[in-house]
Amino acid sequence: MAIRSLLLNPKSINSVCNASSFRQISSTTFPISTADDLRARLLKLIFPRRSATTVLQSWVDEGRKVSVLELRRISKQLMNYRRYKHALEVMTWMETQNRFQISAVDYAFRLELIIKTQTTSEAEEYFANIPTTSLQKAAYLPLLHTYVKERATEKAEALMLKMSNLGFTVSPHPYNEMMKLYMATSQFEKVLSVITQMKQNKIPKNVLSYNLWMGACYEVSGMARTERVYKEMVNDRCIEVGWSSLSTLANIYVKSGLFNKATLALKSAENKLSTRNRLGCLFLITLYTSLNNKREVLRLWESCKRAEGTITCANYMCILLCLVKLGDIEAAEKIFVEWESQCRKYDIRVSNILLGAYTRNGLMEKAEVLHMRTLERGGHPNYKTWEILMEGWVKTQNMDRAINAMKIGFGMLKHCDWRPSPSIVAAIAAHFEKSGDFEEMRRYVKVIRRLGLASLSEYKSLLRMYIHNQRPIHDIIKMMQKDEIDMDDETSALVQTNVT
Repeated sequence: MAIRSLLLNPKSINSVCNASSFRQISSTTFPISTADDLRARLLKLIFPRRSATTVLQSWVDEGRKVSVLELRRISKQLMNYRRYKHALEVMTWMETQNRFQISAVDYAFRLELIIKTQTTSEAEEYFANIPTTSLQKAAYLPLLHTYVKERATEKAEALMLKMSNLGFTVSPHPYNEMMKLYMATSQFEKVLSVITQMKQNKIPKNVLSYNLWMGACYEVSGMARTERVYKEMVNDRCIEVGWSSLSTLANIYVKSGLFNKATLALKSAENKLSTRNRLGCLFLITLYTSLNNKREVLRLWESCKRAEGTITCANYMCILLCLVKLGDIEAAEKIFVEWESQCRKYDIRVSNILLGAYTRNGLMEKAEVLHMRTLERGGHPNYKTWEILMEGWVKTQNMDRAINAMKIGFGMLKHCDWRPSPSIVAAIAAHFEKSGDFEEMRRYVKVIRRLGLASLSEYKSLLRMYIHNQRPIHDIIKMMQKDEIDMDDETSALVQTNVT
């Protein structure tokens, strides 16, 4: 009964959601020793605001010794625990002590930590100040990877050229980074140029090199050239063709509409796959989904469950997304119940997948029942939950609930960058216009303007309401000019007729 009242009273739900947001405390635990050693002291810090530098200096001031090997070991352990700030403080302190000899690997590791905790410009500054080019050799790959991640093509190319001129690009890894960048930015011809450079510089290609090459060849030259690259890979004595390459080939066959060849490639990939490789198994599931082969999807899911280790929420999300894409909501429901029966912490992202399937298929009653069920199980709705429900309620013209869901979503904006779709924004504006709720419409436009969501559609609704209520429209015209909203013929006619 309490849950039903929450659903019917969005203010109550909002208070629940706001309260829950303060409960999101990391559940990561650390094996902290009770012994009074340096490692134990540093691991006890836990919270980022505490200073590892202070602990290190206190340790030394007490007359205790510390070795560079111990500092490296502790910083690596802190990084493994995602304690990047403290790991960086350890490495920074170590580098400032004249008695320690800093290696190229140390510089590379500190740069990697700077990238994780600070800005790219700070990482660039640190890299530029590494004493010698030979020490930069070990450190440039993390910086190049950052440029690739940010799709900073010019910076990546400049760094690659500099390192090439110094003779540092002697492995396939930097070339693979550049090819990943070019694939991500649809510069497929440049991928082929990188392969040409590798051949000219006698750089051996690895599995990733071939996989990227196949993908670019398909985009530039089509299937025949892609198959020739695959044959070259098979004939390369230094390469063992594994499941990832066969999956890449299968994906290209799917794009080409060669479904029989894709199925054969997937069968070969499965034969290469270790029974312990759940991630690879899930990737094959997504490809069988593209082939609309539900039988193979369900068969491979059973294989996934037999693999060692815990089946994660992300694993369940993958199979649910695939089944929803295949249109089998009933099978998705069974797997969802399976997940619910064993989950320790209710991950709202999992239920959101089924919730979305219900709303897209017009099953709003089921969606509302599921929403109440997630609340009963301790799930905390996020912005996506409210977006899904909002869209469903708009479709069924349950506008009061849709508006309340939007208000709750807006209340979560301090924690995310979510924005409702333009169609939902327009639908709610149309509802206010139809209901004649002038004051609510004014407040609504004020909110969506602040979020940069106001478009011509909403302004036209507001204009018509102002005109209907015999209000002056000068302020609306100024708002449109400030928001750089161009008028269409209908809007211009409304303005010309009613400006006094």
